[in-house]
Amino acid sequence: MGMAPPKHMRNLMGILKDKISLIKATVSLSKRTTSSSFHIAVLRLTTHDPSSPPPDHLIDDILALCHHSLPTASAYIDALISRLHNTRNAYVALKCLFTLHAIVSRGSSLLKDQITHCPFSASPNFLNLSNFRDDFDSESWELSSWVRWYAGVIEQSLIVSRILGFYFSSSLPSSNRYQRIDKILRLSSKNLLKELEALVGMLEQICRAPESLDYQRISLIYEVMKLVGEDYRMNMREIFSRVSEFGVRIERLSLDELNELLEILMKLEDCKEKLILMFLNKKKNDGVWESIRETKVNVEVIKGKRENMKLVRFEGRTGEGSEWDRFGERVSESRDSSQMLLPAPCGSRWLDADRKAITLSMA
Repeated sequence: MGMAPPKHMRNLMGILKDKISLIKATVSLSKRTTSSSFHIAVLRLTTHDPSSPPPDHLIDDILALCHHSLPTASAYIDALISRLHNTRNAYVALKCLFTLHAIVSRGSSLLKDQITHCPFSASPNFLNLSNFRDDFDSESWELSSWVRWYAGVIEQSLIVSRILGFYFSSSLPSSNRYQRIDKILRLSSKNLLKELEALVGMLEQICRAPESLDYQRISLIYEVMKLVGEDYRMNMREIFSRVSEFGVRIERLSLDELNELLEILMKLEDCKEKLILMFLNKKKNDGVWESIRETKVNVEVIKGKRENMKLVRFEGRTGEGSEWDRFGERVSESRDSSQMLLPAPCGSRWLDADRKAITLSMA
């Protein structure tokens, strides 16, 4: 029997490494090392096996375990982030990110708060994977780009959540949605623009997905795209609510606010084709994209009218000033004359008249 291909050898070594790590963690657990139980849970979810994503039932067990206990939730997040930062294997990194994403999407507020409130989350690039590289082979190299992109999606998701004041990727009851709509109605245009910009920033990050979309044939990437697609759907719902509100208050926006809104809407439209290609759901969002297009056209029309009015007022002031200047020049010329010619009371002959100072009253 010939030697196994290098990739098969790597997979076998990865499986062996997982087993050794589990044995070590189990031994530590027998010595009553508290962190070992969380380490074991993380290892079972993030194996080197490239064939499948983390099992749903194991993720559900973790979510249930960490639902009410702050120490438990904090210890589990620490173990998961440690695993993520210490691996150089693209599959392990993707599984860590997938588990983290599942927590953001489905976990309790207590568990999610451990992500958003921990010290490393203060930076926009807090997952610190922008330089991640798995250079074992060409496929690992390409998967590394998926790791970097996926980390950016999760980071942007948490940034948006901070700005909106809730985890927008969560499925919330209808009553909470009504409360969010009421909050939108009461927001200032400045804060509404800030929220819309963050939401569009999320779509821009999703659009930075690697061009190798055919990698969705890999079951792990396919599951990742399903989760990201759910974020996209909820993101569009939030964007639609804010664009609709701007459609109502558009006449009251200042010129600066109109310029900022137009720039955001242009960025949003630039995302359209890539998003349709990624999620193949053109018909589902046709109404939303049409509303965005109409709002953008209205902003351009109102912005144009405001700028024209401003230009007319400016030219009017400039024209008035020029007329006064010309009048002043005529008066000045008359003052410089040594004599003034006045018509004679009768006849056609002009009489010489002594020059007298002329005082103009501008009252």
